[in-house]
Amino acid sequence: MIDLSNKNALVTGAAVGIGRGVSKVLAEQGANVVVSDIDADGAKSTSEEIIKAGGLSQSAQLDVTNKESVQTLISDLSNQLGHIDIVVNNAGVVGAQGWWERKIPNDDDWDTVLAINLRGVVNVSLAVEEGMKARKQGKIINIASIASRQGSPSIPHYNASKAGVVSWTQSHALQLAPFQVNVNAICPGLLWTPLFEHLIDRPDFLDNQSLEGLTGRERFEKVVEFGTPMQKEQTPEDIGKLAAFLASDDAHNITGQAINVDGGRRMN
Repeated sequence: MIDLSNKNALVTGAAVGIGRGVSKVLAEQGANVVVSDIDADGAKSTSEEIIKAGGLSQSAQLDVTNKESVQTLISDLSNQLGHIDIVVNNAGVVGAQGWWERKIPNDDDWDTVLAINLRGVVNVSLAVEEGMKARKQGKIINIASIASRQGSPSIPHYNASKAGVVSWTQSHALQLAPFQVNVNAICPGLLWTPLFEHLIDRPDFLDNQSLEGLTGRERFEKVVEFGTPMQKEQTPEDIGKLAAFLASDDAHNITGQAINVDGGRRMN
């Protein structure tokens, strides 16, 4: 069992999906988890689940695109907790409101995705790095995607943002390596989350013509079956387990890596 006792962790975008799963797993391993999201009620719900299960947690509203919001939260947490040991940058979207109805992403989609998925990661990372550098320890884990590995005709803005996360991870890892701070990325595969529920319903997603007449969940299962060598979907808890390992002392010599958790869908 990984021991994250006495570690303070901040997870962004943790109201639902991957962020919620990561938060719960980190707490199960003993971390005190600050669950943050722009959706304050959703963050509170995740935190309450953790506490109900016997874990340590608190929630906070956070807009990762707002540098002042980010800096204020990091400063408040540093004063309250003493230090932040682990950061999981998970906040992400596929587009602006209504993106799932557009065949071609518009300017709002591009601006929103890059602001949250890429600049949001940078904003939080830069806000926590000074404390980690001063203590000469810390773990930053960025949630990218297997979409970073290959382009897309339908959601190129999302793929580009996630490729940027991988590149930023490598650059930041080089910057912080002299301070013994580890920076890594996780590239999730196919997970049945609210994000994917919208994605699977797009008429141009993969080969939906051969999946007509099926529910969204049934189409998702077919995509997993035919496109994933291990023929099984991934879960938020799968991502959380890798995040917990990368956040542990066992991963002290791993940095600048982007690791796929996708059942073999992409092999690098």
